[in-house]
Amino acid sequence: MPTKRVLIIDDEETILTVVQVGIEMIVDWQVLKAGSGAEGIQTAQAEKPDVILLDMMMPEMDGISTFKALQSHTKTEHIPVILLTAKAQTAEQQQFHELGVRGVITKPFNSLQLPAQISRILHW
Repeated sequence: MPTKRVLIIDDEETILTVVQVGIEMIVDWQVLKAGSGAEGIQTAQAEKPDVILLDMMMPEMDGISTFKALQSHTKTEHIPVILLTAKAQTAEQQQFHELGVRGVITKPFNSLQLPAQISRILHW
């Protein structure tokens, strides 16, 4: 079975590193990183990851704008997106699901548990 490819889009370098290290320590998945929504869209179109972990609060292009842009491109519309957010209110999470996101992982999170959370959300 080919290695899963995970794209993490977050403007905080620390989060990018923590997610990459956590995933790579636990499972044999390739982690792609992008530091902005625009960079994430380009990376998703070029690399076609199996899942995108998307930060909600980023400058210039926030998570919702990035998600909508990903959904509007035929190259990326099928890629499942899991939001990483500190916004844990049930009503907000319901809105995210109505938009079409596959799941929500709240910050702070345990990076060593991320592969299990992703697998559970996506039924891998």
